[in-house]
Order: sequence, then structure tokens, then C-alpha cells
Amino acid sequence: QELRSGRFWRGVLAEVAATLIFVGVVLGASAAPGPLAPALAGGLAAGGLVCTLGGPQANPALTLALLCTRKLSALRGAAGVLAQCAGATLASAAARAALPDDTGLVTRVSAVGTAGTALAWETFATFQLALAAFAAAEHTAPQAGLALGSAVAAGALAA
Repeated sequence: QELRSGRFWRGVLAEVAATLIFVGVVLGASAAPGPLAPALAGGLAAGGLVCTLGGPQANPALTLALLCTRKLSALRGAAGVLAQCAGATLASAAARAALPDDTGLVTRVSAVGTAGTALAWETFATFQLALAAFAAAEHTAPQAGLALGSAVAAGALAA
């Protein structure tokens, strides 16, 4: 019955669109030197998407957190993760086609760090983002976009 619901498919479409926009903005901003542009672009994009699309996760880690806490059904969670992967793949393909071949993108470990350090920072950034997402969802405040956008930017800058 849930598969026949228009609300279900609008949610799936919102996940595809939000992830496509978010990943596209971050990858486009990563063409600039330094980590500041992608971090700020990601934060602004996340905040804007929450305000305009009503809070899509656009992040499989958040979707899995919602599944684990039973705030999301298994069907919605699986469809959300698939939609997010599709949106990210489309954005990555578009960025690869639009950017020059020698453009370095965001996903890299710094020369002074290790893969373990990068994993630790990514875990920290994802945890604080999930914490902000759960807090914003509990209070349904109009400043949820600001909270989540700030969490994305802060996590990216820290990592």
C-alpha cells in the first residue's frame, strides 16, 4: 500500500533531487583550492535544501540512523538509500563531465593524515550531523535549515 502512495514517491524524488543538488554543489565547489569552499557550499546547500524540500536526509548515514531508531520504515529507508545513491551517482557523472580532467575533488586524505584519521574525523562529523538532525526533527523549528547547514559546514571544516 505504501508503494501506491504519492507521498512515498514524492519523498523518493526529493531524496534523488536533494542528493543530486548537494553532491553537485560540493563537487563543483571543490574545484576551488582549499577546503573552505566545499565546506561552506555544503553547509549552505544543506540548509537551503532543508528549508525548500522539507528535510530530506540526502545522506545514507542519516537514513540508516533513522532506520535504527525506528523513525523510518524499512521500505522508506531502502528506497531512500537507493535514491540517494542514484542522485550522488548522477551528480558525480555530471561533475566529471563538466570539470577539467585534472581537477582534484573533495574525497581525498590529506598528505599529513592517514586513512584511519580520516575515518575518525568522518565518524565525528557524521555523528554531530546526526545529532543535529535528530534535535531539529524533535523540535520542528523553522531554524532547522540553519542548524543542519551549520552542522554540515562545521563537520566538513573540522574534518
